Amino acid sequence: MMEAQSKEPLVQCPMASMCKGMAEKPHFRLVLVLPGLVLILVGVMILVEPKILVWLMATVAIILGILFLMIANFIHRMG
Repeated sequence: MMEAQSKEPLVQCPMASMCKGMAEKPHFRLVLVLPGLVLILVGVMILVEPKILVWLMATVAIILGILFLMIANFIHRMG
């Protein structure tokens, strides 16, 4: 029964080709590293100056508000 299974476990996984393709792209790692570095920097900034948290939350709220307005406008134009 062991002979019926493939010697390569990745052949059995349906997502193996997608994962292999992502691993071969050189910029894919950078896409994961940059947000991690930014979050670490923000965390250090909050530890150094806790008042910055209020500014960050306000900035996020403003950006999300603008994005929601843009999405609503886009959906309105599609209809």
